[in-house]
Parts: sequence; structure tokens; C-alpha cells
Amino acid sequence: MSDTSVASPDKALLRREALSRRDELAPDIRAEASRRIAASVLALPDLARAVLVSAYWPIRSEVDVRPLIAALRERGQAVALPQVTPAGLVFRQVTDAEALRAGGFGLSEPGPDAPVVRPRALLVPLAAFDRRGHRIGYGKGYYDRALASLSQDGPILAVGVAFAVQEIAAVPDSPHDRRLDRVVTETAVIEPTGA
Repeated sequence: MSDTSVASPDKALLRREALSRRDELAPDIRAEASRRIAASVLALPDLARAVLVSAYWPIRSEVDVRPLIAALRERGQAVALPQVTPAGLVFRQVTDAEALRAGGFGLSEPGPDAPVVRPRALLVPLAAFDRRGHRIGYGKGYYDRALASLSQDGPILAVGVAFAVQEIAAVPDSPHDRRLDRVVTETAVIEPTGA
């Protein structure tokens, strides 16, 4: 963890600092780290049992989960991707990248013909995280609301994927924030340590 990871109540500042560290990683370093993250995610026993896994299509300097998506499909798991709507995230099952279209925020999203699903296992992108399993997203609260909604159907598995440089000492959290069940980086699979 770098010295800029000092806890602060200012989520916007923490987000900018963590994303800056992520952006500074060289493309080859990010590619190798993404491969290591994918291998660790694939080895998670509870994720391996999921029939359907929600992932995301990477933007900017995010962990590239596209090879991970392909590996999930190869072992027989269905994959869903989120679509941003005025009401929040809607998850749609997709079979290949050609089924995607341009969405808001520079995202590639499933088209309206892809079936809507309610995944029980999600790979969650993030800007910053701490060892308690708290995350800072991109500031719109989409995943917090989606995780809360999906949890109404029963237990879900939320796995954050990030580069190690995105770790901070403590994420300022509030009662509506849902902790991640795991955070997987290129250096560790982090089990949250508590509240």
C-alpha cells in the first residue's frame, strides 16, 4: 500500500488517488496482473459452483476480465453483463462480445434482446477497496443498489477485482454499503476481516 492510502472521509479524493495509481501501471504490467487475477478468481470454489456469473466489460485501466469471461464460458458457466438504465443496473445474459453495444459512460453493454437475469455471483469493478471488504465505486452507487436488490432473493457472492495498488487503509463506509465477500488482486485473495 502506498503512503497516499491514508484513510480519509473524502471518497472523491480517495477515488481519484486510487484511479491515478491504477492508471500509472504500465499496460504490460496490467495485462500480466489481469491474468493472475483471472487465475485466482477461477480457483474460487464458491464461484466455480455458480451457474451464472455477472462480469463487466472493462473500460480505461480496469482489470481486463475478458479472458476470465471466456474461461468461465469454457467451463460451462453462463455470463451476464450489466446494463446501465435510469432505474439502475439490469443484468443481461450474453453469449459473446458481438452481442454488445455502446452504452453510457463509455461502457459496452448487452443489447435489449439479451435476456434479463438475476445473478447470484458477481465480479464487481471498483476504484478502491480496503481489507474489510468495503469498496469505493465510481460514484453513482449502481453496484450498491444492485447488490441490495439481488440480496433480496437470497445470498449472493460479490467478488471485487482490482489491482493491488487500489488498496487503501480504510474506505469511509455508510449503512447502505454492502461489503464484498472477497477482493482478488494479482497478489492476494483477500477475505474481509470484519466491520
